[in-house]
Amino acid sequence: MNTIVKKPKILIVDGDQLTLTLLSGILEGNGFDVIQAKDGEDALNIMVLEELDMALLDINLPGMSGLELAKRLRSDNALPFMFLSGVCDESVVKRAVEYGAAGYLVKPVDVQNLIPTLEACLARAAELKMLRERESKLTTALAAGRETSIAVGILMERFHLGRQQAFAKMRSHARSNRVTINDVACMILNAAESLNQLANPASEASACAPRANGTTSQMNRGRDEKIV
Repeated sequence: MNTIVKKPKILIVDGDQLTLTLLSGILEGNGFDVIQAKDGEDALNIMVLEELDMALLDINLPGMSGLELAKRLRSDNALPFMFLSGVCDESVVKRAVEYGAAGYLVKPVDVQNLIPTLEACLARAAELKMLRERESKLTTALAAGRETSIAVGILMERFHLGRQQAFAKMRSHARSNRVTINDVACMILNAAESLNQLANPASEASACAPRANGTTSQMNRGRDEKIV
C-alpha cells in the first residue's frame, strides 16, 4: 500500500511579484506546496483558511511591515516564520530573533542555502510543537491528578472509606458510565460545591431573595385587588 507523504505547505509573503515567483518556483521544485501573499492583510486572511507549516516574511512589506505581521503571528497564531530582507542589519536581525523568527535570509536568496535552511527550521518548529503539546498534556494531567485526589478525599470523609476503597469506587463508577475517572472527579467536586452553597446561609438567603420579593409583590397585588 502506497503511503501518501504530505508536502510541507509554505506561505511566502512579499510585495515583489518577481521574488514571489522566483521563490515559489524554487520551493515547488524541491517538493514544497507554496501559497503566495502580497502583503500582511492578505497573509492573515490566508492563514485563517489554510493549514500552513511555515511562513517566509519579507520585512519591508507594503502597509503592515513584516515585523508587525510577525508580532501578530506570535500572539494569534502558532505558525513558525522566517524573515526575508534586502539588508543584513544587525539591529534588524536582533529584532527578528526577539520576535521569535526561526531563521533570517538575505536577498537575493542563495538557492543553495534556502532549502537546507528551510528544512532545518521546519524540523526545529516540529520539535517545539511537540514540546508544547507535551507540556500541555502534562499540565492537563497534573490538573486532573489534583481533581482526582480531592475527590478521593471527599469520598473518604463522607463514606468513611480508605483511600484505595474511595478510588476503587470512583473507578467502578467511571467504568459503569463509560467516562474517565477525571469526569467522575469533576462530578464529585461540582456536587460538593453545590452542597457547600446550600449549607452557606448567606448564599441561601441570596438565592431566596428573588422568591421573597416575588411573594411580597403577589401579596400586595392581592390587597390591591381586595381594595378595588
